Amino acid sequence: MSVILGFSIDAEAFTLGRVLGGSPEMRLELERSVPTGEMAVPFVWATGDDHDAFERRVRDHPAVKELVVLDRLGQSGLYRIAWEEEPTDLTATIAAANAVVLDAYGDRRWVFRLRFPDHAMLSRFHDTVVEHGISLNVDRAYTLTEPTGHGHRFGLTQDQRDALVLALRRGYFETPSETALDELADTLGISRQAVSQRIRRGTKAVLSEVLLSSVGDRD
Repeated sequence: MSVILGFSIDAEAFTLGRVLGGSPEMRLELERSVPTGEMAVPFVWATGDDHDAFERRVRDHPAVKELVVLDRLGQSGLYRIAWEEEPTDLTATIAAANAVVLDAYGDRRWVFRLRFPDHAMLSRFHDTVVEHGISLNVDRAYTLTEPTGHGHRFGLTQDQRDALVLALRRGYFETPSETALDELADTLGISRQAVSQRIRRGTKAVLSEVLLSSVGDRD
């Protein structure tokens, strides 16, 4: 049975965090990724209005061999980082434990949510983290059959959750909105109508769970 682990970590505690740190003007998140058995090349979404400074900062880091701009959508850009030497810290440990990166975002401090195929792989990840002295602040570990208590499920389908998380990260709910439905649709590879429906239905599911959590409220 797969296990979800949520934790946070200081940017200075791992190579990718140090490379991407120091960009308070940009919102940064890793592209959702699946394990490959090796350290995956990082794909990073950066959202903001100072991409030139962000790109210079990353390219000038001694650990970075190359930064490639893969796509631009409004104020967001998708980047691929190639290393001079593959890091052997957190990101390598995630790949070695066969974990899927569900969420990863931050600046000076990063928040991760990983899915492991089973408890054995989670234990392997934990042991390696301890062995390498990587300091994590664990939020919670749970199976998908457990209620999370932290709002990760709320009766959402995975498609609805992906759409809501993307919309939130890109500033769709800000006033004025910082991104358009067309941009979200392009990122998810679906139609404008489909992403609108996922956001609407997902929002309804979350609000129903939060605001109508008791029998009396639902009546």
